[in-house]
Amino acid sequence: MNDRPESDATSDNQEGYRVLARKYRPAVLSDLIGQDALIRTLTNAFQSGRLAHAYLLTGVRGIGKTTTARIIARALNCTGPDGKTDAPVAEPCGVCDNCRAIADDRHVDVLEMDAASRTGVDDIREIIDSVRYLPSTGRYKVYIIDEVHMLSTNAFNALLKTLEEPPEHVKFVFATTEARKIPVTVLSRCQRFDLRRVDADLLAKHFGAIADRENARVEAGALALIGRAADGSVRDGLSLLDQAIGDAGDGTVTETQVRDMLGLADRARIFDLFEAVLGGHVANALDLLTEQYGAGADPVIVLQDLLELTHWLTRVKVTPAAADDPSLPEAERVRGRAMAEKLPIAELSRSWQLLLKGLKEVQTAPAPLQAAEMVLVRLAHAADLPSPADLVRNLQGQGAQPASSPPPRPAPAGGGPAARAEALARDIDPAPQVETQPAPRASRTVMPESFEAAVRLFDERREAILCAHLKHDVHLVRYEIGRIELRPEPNAPTDLSARVAACLSEWTDQRWVVTVSNEPGEPTLAQQADAEQARQMEEARADPLVKDIMAAFPGAEIKTVRLRSDPPTTESPNPQSGPEQES
Repeated sequence: MNDRPESDATSDNQEGYRVLARKYRPAVLSDLIGQDALIRTLTNAFQSGRLAHAYLLTGVRGIGKTTTARIIARALNCTGPDGKTDAPVAEPCGVCDNCRAIADDRHVDVLEMDAASRTGVDDIREIIDSVRYLPSTGRYKVYIIDEVHMLSTNAFNALLKTLEEPPEHVKFVFATTEARKIPVTVLSRCQRFDLRRVDADLLAKHFGAIADRENARVEAGALALIGRAADGSVRDGLSLLDQAIGDAGDGTVTETQVRDMLGLADRARIFDLFEAVLGGHVANALDLLTEQYGAGADPVIVLQDLLELTHWLTRVKVTPAAADDPSLPEAERVRGRAMAEKLPIAELSRSWQLLLKGLKEVQTAPAPLQAAEMVLVRLAHAADLPSPADLVRNLQGQGAQPASSPPPRPAPAGGGPAARAEALARDIDPAPQVETQPAPRASRTVMPESFEAAVRLFDERREAILCAHLKHDVHLVRYEIGRIELRPEPNAPTDLSARVAACLSEWTDQRWVVTVSNEPGEPTLAQQADAEQARQMEEARADPLVKDIMAAFPGAEIKTVRLRSDPPTTESPNPQSGPEQES
């Protein structure tokens, strides 16, 4: 979006204050921000004269779909400042009669229709009946249909023929937030542009430039919060900026003011809350939540911030360079890096799952604060617990206690991670069966030295489906212990590599990585077996003894070939005769 008013004409025609979302609406393609692909494609199309007869603009609310449609309408009808331009231009002048009329929504050849309120086939018939007439003052008749996915099925069907073969003087521009609801027959007749969510950093920079033009003082932290709260929507962000400037009056818009306005929790206090929860300090965590709630923070927003922090710490754990993001405050980078180094991936993953489930509960609970407190209690008691596999191993190694003397349960608010793990173990099996001997531990699987040995392991473990896919649907590219590269056939499941890696890691107590490659690789094991069978069959046919037998028994056929080293089968009529071939 641009950081200058839409046009002088529009400014002159407006009296009093105009909201920033309207005042700084883009007037030309180059004013759009975060939409480089759309700008490049449309600019090249206008310059080369390769103009589609129908465009479809998709994206979230407030991203600029209708604004882009109006820019296209101006570009198609602009006649230049001198009124002598006789072809569409990529950058409309904004001062000719057509540009001014379109900006003021009074051009007779540019029709805007809201499909949310006019969904019927009769509304579309009005358009179909009018396309036959030449434009009155413009170069093209442009039909802009907003929220086009709201049209009825009959309306879409009525539009299809005209959309496929429109007159030369007609252009359609559709806008929607739900492209998946548009029939494919309509989608295939449009040139589609997906408007991307604008990055929060780019939005903050854009809002800062607008604030400067408005002579408003806004702190960088406040701009960052507004950019984040906009969720990729330029219009929503400008509305929030408008509200923040009005709230500050003649003063500076501060980060604290924006947090209060948005009902956000203080970022530093979110770190404190996260540390208290994962440290098992339940009372401290509840006090921090109550403090934030009293300051105006929404419990739902607090949990969303905890989720975001969990995700960011996990990224820092996996890719430490993420903590060097210059857009983050120094204190947050240092503190986040220290927390990520201390927390294991398993604990972060468990926290993510509990918070994600808890967020849904808080959103639907009649008392959100109470629901949020219960989520924090649950997370604090589960944060440092061992994984289910470790817990089962511990229980197997220690053996169960006699049922006649169950151990007492500890108080839930006390004790550290070990005490909470012990409590959870008792909760899992509150009345254990009488066992005098510990359960036997499973023997470790022999490490497969080859791909064939790995596939045999799946057969031994009775993973018949995975074994069949590994034999018939994958080509081995590279094999070493702990790492396999495969090229799957189209019939192979999309999650085959992940399932194979998980099984091998579990069976061998070693981490396995199974990746997908584009290299051709070896033939499948089934193809190799077929090729070996064919080779043995040819050798059998060439054997002199077999030739004599075939000559002595006309019409005989070789069904299978079995080597002496192969174990005898029940199908062999005489397993002690030991021939190399069967016929």
